[in-house]
Amino acid sequence: MPEAVPSPQPAELNPIQRSLLEGEIAESIRTVYDPEIPVNVFDLGLIYAVDVLPDASVDIKMTLTSPACPVAGTLPGEVEEAVRRTPGVTDVRLELVWDPPFSIDRIPEHIRLELGLY
Repeated sequence: MPEAVPSPQPAELNPIQRSLLEGEIAESIRTVYDPEIPVNVFDLGLIYAVDVLPDASVDIKMTLTSPACPVAGTLPGEVEEAVRRTPGVTDVRLELVWDPPFSIDRIPEHIRLELGLY
């Protein structure tokens, strides 16, 4: 009986590929909206970090507008699922963090203007 040939390991992403994948991940996250505010969670400033590793796995740090946020149980999962659906992503690890606390200063100025937050 012939020996099983191990499947080749996928090549690691180079920095340009990682950067391109990071942009695609940001676009995927932009499909997830906070139900209380008509802005996606990426532009709302809830995503603190997206780290694409050479193996195309992704580490995400995100927060919520408050610890008592009514969608605390579902919104992180929606973000994780959106990233998992991004072509090329091999795995996702999402960490919900509270430090630094969310503030409206994290929202880009043009969105604060649209929301009347001045």
